[in-house]
Amino acid sequence: MEARISSRNSSQTLPWYRQKWPWLLMLPPAVAVVAGFATLWIAIATWDGLVTDDYYKEGLAIRQTLDRSLKAGELGLVAYVGMDAERLWLRFDEERAKARPPFLVVTLTHPTRSGMDQVVRLVRDQGRYVAPIQPINAGRWLVQIEDESREWRLNGTVYVPTESEVRIEPFVPAAD
Repeated sequence: MEARISSRNSSQTLPWYRQKWPWLLMLPPAVAVVAGFATLWIAIATWDGLVTDDYYKEGLAIRQTLDRSLKAGELGLVAYVGMDAERLWLRFDEERAKARPPFLVVTLTHPTRSGMDQVVRLVRDQGRYVAPIQPINAGRWLVQIEDESREWRLNGTVYVPTESEVRIEPFVPAAD
């Protein structure tokens, strides 16, 4: 009997830092601390473009852009836009258009890649407007058409290369 007791006492238990269970229990809180510091670093290092300091001025600017879209409706502007690999063309619905300026400014905007955006100045040539463009990738493109004085504007969407010509109509507010 003494042999059993002495063998139990002679076996040494390992210190806590050499056992696996304390480390497994400390792992989730340690990961949470590291993730918290990573989140803090991202929040400090990046700029949040959605937050504005002067929301009132931003609201006024939105109202002005809506007024420009409404002005295009008052003028009866309906545009037909087409493009190929190297040029952009535009024509107005001849029956409805009251204003045909000598130059137009067209902005082609990619919804997710701002580096691909283009601003093109179109010149009137025999009833339609034409300008060369840089080659654009296939996909969805936002089109904004304005006169040079920025009194009116039309907004639309073009799917390249599936649509050869797109009709862009003015903004019409919903009735309350």
